[in-house]
Amino acid sequence: KVFQYTAVFEPEEKGGYSVIIPALPGCISEGDSFEEALKNIKEATELYLEDLKEQEIPREEKPIIVSPIQVSL
Repeated sequence: KVFQYTAVFEPEEKGGYSVIIPALPGCISEGDSFEEALKNIKEATELYLEDLKEQEIPREEKPIIVSPIQVSL
């Protein structure tokens, strides 16, 4: 089965990216480039889901809506 999640990438001050999967608390990774961070978060997500399956913890599929917002200061 194929699962799809939203990944949030944040550029780091010293270079590279940190990345999280909001729907999977604690599923985080990083990489020296966007491509490396993407590869690493895919691997982290697979391991996270395998761990849930082994522990027989139900995995919740909650839809996430991502939308840009504007604010004025």
